[in-house]
Amino acid sequence: MTRPDYAEKIPNNVGLAEDRRLQRALESWQPDFLSWWESMGPALPTQDVYLRTATDVRGEGWATFGHVPMLDYRWGIFLADKNPGRRIAFGAHKGEPAWQKVPGEYRAELQRLIVIQGDTEPASVEQQRNLGATAPSLYDLRNLFQVNVEEGRHLWAMVYLLHAYFGREGRDEAAELLHRNSGSEDSPRILGAFNEETPDWLSFFMFTYFTDRDGKYQLGTLKESAFDPLSRTCEFMLKEEAHHMFVGTTGVDRVVGRTAELMREYDTEEVAAHGGIPLDVIQKYINFHYSVSLDLFGSEQSTNAANYFTAGLKGRWQEERRRDDHLLTEDGALVDVVKEGVLTTDEVPALLALNHDLRTEYVKDCQSGMKRWNRVLEQAGIDRRLALPHIGFNRQVGIFSDHHITPAGQVVGADSWQAKESSWLPTEADKAHVRSLMRPVYEPGKIAGWIAPPSNGINGQPFEYEYVHLP
Repeated sequence: MTRPDYAEKIPNNVGLAEDRRLQRALESWQPDFLSWWESMGPALPTQDVYLRTATDVRGEGWATFGHVPMLDYRWGIFLADKNPGRRIAFGAHKGEPAWQKVPGEYRAELQRLIVIQGDTEPASVEQQRNLGATAPSLYDLRNLFQVNVEEGRHLWAMVYLLHAYFGREGRDEAAELLHRNSGSEDSPRILGAFNEETPDWLSFFMFTYFTDRDGKYQLGTLKESAFDPLSRTCEFMLKEEAHHMFVGTTGVDRVVGRTAELMREYDTEEVAAHGGIPLDVIQKYINFHYSVSLDLFGSEQSTNAANYFTAGLKGRWQEERRRDDHLLTEDGALVDVVKEGVLTTDEVPALLALNHDLRTEYVKDCQSGMKRWNRVLEQAGIDRRLALPHIGFNRQVGIFSDHHITPAGQVVGADSWQAKESSWLPTEADKAHVRSLMRPVYEPGKIAGWIAPPSNGINGQPFEYEYVHLP
C-alpha cells in the first residue's frame, strides 16, 4: 500500500502519480469541486478551523489535528490496506478471489451503487450550508465543519472510483454529482431524505444521529463488496463516519440534558418560555428524522437487493460473522406486512428480505440512543421517556407507505391520522420556536442557553479552546 503523499496536488495512497491520465482527469475535476464547495459548502466565513485531516489509514495514525483554512483542507483519496488473499464471502461468486477490476456483466449495477452513495455526500453538506450562522458554540461550529469536510472527502472517494474504473461514463457521472443540489426542483438529489431541509441545530443533531447512521449501514454492506477497491474505500470511510454519529448522539444528549435542567429549575414541562426545547418537541423531531431515515432502506422486499447480493456487489451487515451458507437460496425470513388493517408478518425468501434485514440491524442500533437519552432524563429525576416510533410510522417508501400507522403501531384511517398528526410530527409552531433559539455564540467557552456544554473537548483540548477563528 502506498503511503499518502502530501506533496501531491491530490493527497492519496492509491499511487495516483503512476497513472498520469487518471491524475489529469481528477485534477480537472478538482476546480469544479472547489467551486461547488465555495458556492454550496459552509456559508459562514472563517479564517481557519481546528480540523482532523486524514494522513494515513493505519491504526491511530490516520488523522492529525490543527487549524486549517477550509479551502486548504487536504481532501484526498484513501483506501484501507489491501488484503492480497481476500476472497468473496457471499453470493454466486463465493470463494472466488475478490475483483480488482469491474466485471463487465456488473458494470452498470456497480456504477449505479457508487453514484447513489456518492450523491449523498455533497447533499448533506448542502443541507447544512447555513448552520454556521446559528452555531451554539465554537465547539459545535467546529464539529459541523469537521462533518462537512469529511463528507467532501467521501465524495472524493466515490469520484475516484468512477474516474478510475468506469471510463467516460464514470467521468460524466462524477460531474453530475456536483450539478445536482439538495432540494432543487430541477436537479434534486437522488434520495428523498437528502432533499429535506436542515434549518436548525436540533435537526442537524437528529440528521447526524439517524441519517448518518443509515450511511453507516449502507457503507457496511458495500464494505463486503466483491469489488475490492469499493470495499477498501468504504472500510476507511466508516472510520470517519463514526465521528458524524458521535456528533448526533452527544448533541441530542446535551439538548435533552439542558431541557431536563430547565424542567427541574422551573418545575414545569413547558420549558419553551424559559429558552429550552420541550421534550414533546424533541420527541416529534425523533419521530420525523427516524421515519425519513427508515425510507432510505427501500422496500421490505426487493429483487434489486437480492440481485446485488447474489452478484456479490453488496453483502449484509457484518456478512462474514453470519452463521449460514452466505447464499440464502434455500432460506426464508419474516418481514412486516399489513393485512386487512392489522400489522403482522409474512415469511418470504431470505434473498428478497435483505433490505428488511439491514433495517432491522439499524433499528437495534438506534435503540442505543434512546437508552442514552432516557438515562439523562432518569439521572435528572425526570419521569418522562423518549421512544422510537413504530417502523411503519410516517413512511413514504415500502409496504407501510400505503397505510396510516401511529407511533404506537396502530393502523388507523386518514381522518384519525390527520387529527393527531400535529402531536406526532413537528408543527410550524414547533419549528418556529426551535429556530427562534438559534442565535450564534462565537465566544470561546460560552454556549447557547438551549443546550448543555459537552463533557469533553476535542483531541484533549478544553471546551474553552478557540476551535474556529472567525474573520
